[in-house]
Amino acid sequence: MGKSSDTRYIFSTGDLYQKDFSIVFRKEDGNFYLPIKDTRELYCFNEITLSTKLLQLLAKVGIVVHFFGYYENYIGTFYPKEQLLSGRLTVAQALAYEQNRLKIAGPIVKGIAKNIHFVLYHYYRHGKSELKDYLDWLRKDVSRLADAVGDIKQLLRIEGEIWARFYQTFRLILPESFAMNKRVKRPPDNPINALISFGNTLLYTKTITEIYHTHLNQTISFLHEPAERRFSLSLDLSEVFKPVLVYKTIFDCVNNRKITVEKHFDKKLNYALLNEIGRKTFIEAFEERLNQTFEHQTLKRRCSYKQAIRLDGYKLIKHILEGKNFVPFCMEDKK
Repeated sequence: MGKSSDTRYIFSTGDLYQKDFSIVFRKEDGNFYLPIKDTRELYCFNEITLSTKLLQLLAKVGIVVHFFGYYENYIGTFYPKEQLLSGRLTVAQALAYEQNRLKIAGPIVKGIAKNIHFVLYHYYRHGKSELKDYLDWLRKDVSRLADAVGDIKQLLRIEGEIWARFYQTFRLILPESFAMNKRVKRPPDNPINALISFGNTLLYTKTITEIYHTHLNQTISFLHEPAERRFSLSLDLSEVFKPVLVYKTIFDCVNNRKITVEKHFDKKLNYALLNEIGRKTFIEAFEERLNQTFEHQTLKRRCSYKQAIRLDGYKLIKHILEGKNFVPFCMEDKK
């Protein structure tokens, strides 16, 4: 079992149940007690049995539980009954989708470009001059192109080009053992795609938890199409954080040999899946980055990246209800 601040990660098979004011995880080598007041979300990466009594408790105190299958595939989330409901906001959020979708989706795409620029500029300053054309395009052209689109499909094409060109830079940043020929998601086909899929899913579930603690409706999104069986607003708000949380973690783990193909991937599955050691190593690095703090220029206090995700939710609420410009998180704006 792993722990990071108020998040608990469970990698073993076992049973979860309630005892007094604790969550108990029972497995072969004994019982582990998780104080309810110190737990905000649970991640289950193996076969877990839960009691309905425990689910009632989790719902009452607002603990979110994310479930993953054997192949690291995200199964779903136990999402407690929403305690922060606002009919007025839900109606306004739906109207914003119908009437002002591009005013929200556009800044998200521009935010992706700005944060990729921030991440890659580090490598440009350290001798990767081949990045200059892409960095110039991100800095000078993307904002203008995003502002000029007439519909969401045109904006999505720009977003697609941003990510496609970003993936092409990996050959300059990562060793050959982590080469990416193309982005493959379901299922990943090599180590780098496995890392990206796992990292993106962790960020998506973190965003689900943060939005749960706002009044926003998770199913009404703006960049991604609203759809059944997924929290598409979490896909939206997680996008600008991918460069700084997922990809910076990947670059750091790979280039500093915290994660290697030989040691941290499943050989029997063609190295296209992290093994348990690899998952634990990546989660530890991801959580460390997620909980790093910086001086927030607007709030005038220190803020973690995890808190910044929820703050983007609050910014979206202010845009929807008060008409304030929606400007997602940007690394360049922090101190």
